[in-house]
Amino acid sequence: MADLRDLLRRPVVAAPMAGGASGPDLVAAVAEAGGLGFLAAGYKTAEDVRAEIGRARRATPAFGVNVFVPPPQDTPVDAAAVAAYRDRLTPEADRLGVALGEPVGGDDGWDAKLAVLLADPVPVVSFTFGLPSREVIDALRERGSLVVATVTSPAEARLASAVADALCVQGAEAGAHRGSFVDDDSPASPALPLRELLPAVRRVTDLPLIAAGGLATAADVAGVLAAGAVAAQLGTAFLRAPESGTPAPHRAALADPRFTATAVTRAFSGRSARGLVNRFMSEHGPHAPAAYPHVHQITTPLRRAAAARNDPDTMALWAGTGFRQATADPAGEIVARLAP
Repeated sequence: MADLRDLLRRPVVAAPMAGGASGPDLVAAVAEAGGLGFLAAGYKTAEDVRAEIGRARRATPAFGVNVFVPPPQDTPVDAAAVAAYRDRLTPEADRLGVALGEPVGGDDGWDAKLAVLLADPVPVVSFTFGLPSREVIDALRERGSLVVATVTSPAEARLASAVADALCVQGAEAGAHRGSFVDDDSPASPALPLRELLPAVRRVTDLPLIAAGGLATAADVAGVLAAGAVAAQLGTAFLRAPESGTPAPHRAALADPRFTATAVTRAFSGRSARGLVNRFMSEHGPHAPAAYPHVHQITTPLRRAAAARNDPDTMALWAGTGFRQATADPAGEIVARLAP
């Protein structure tokens, strides 16, 4: 089995971004420039994942696939709070002329997606929101896939080090969902900034580390390499690249002076995630329950309709704290600029 470093001519990883931003075109462009790109299996059907793997494989031998680990079946959900939030969003649905989604829960097609990855192995498989069973990890390794676990604390890193081949260390500055094992935003479980988290994780494991969270410049990349990472993972930096599948309103918002900051919210998915502060986040975020994927399912029709209407104030504009550095340059040029 290859080492993660064998797949990198430049120490740059294009993050998996669920929702369409990181598709085969972006993966191929990043790989051609010497980095490593990830397909995002989240929110896709198993057949869509299979098709994207096929397209990526025809373009490059070096890529990865990221999968959301479903919450345990006994994870409690406050049904009354979910219903109240759905009622709160009814005027938004009426304004856009759509019906709100049904909060049915589920595991995002976990078994079917694993079956795809076991039948058609890829070079790297990464996991977010937790760890799969040891049996799953062993089966992937037997088929030649490197396994990367996303961690957000030293405690998670200790657990993941027992089973993974490498860790993605995600700091609080990262855009989109916090990849923590437990979705806990209490003071007892603070989201650590990357400058604190990376050395803390380095002290508890010898595994290769990929650093993620707010990275946007060559100096940022050099800094995390000096702190012990083998690569820097960036998502927001590629959102405006022509090869990304980012919706046009999201692309434009990243450069729009009207959007001045990011914040962490549950407004769109029910799970803590960082994005540009917009009207929807400000109005509804304080009322959103901790209920993933139920809130995500409720708001999916709203977000799709808003994108079609060029309405960035009703979309989930996921972005890390370094969003102002994102450019519309080709992905290959971005990789070269980040790691000359």
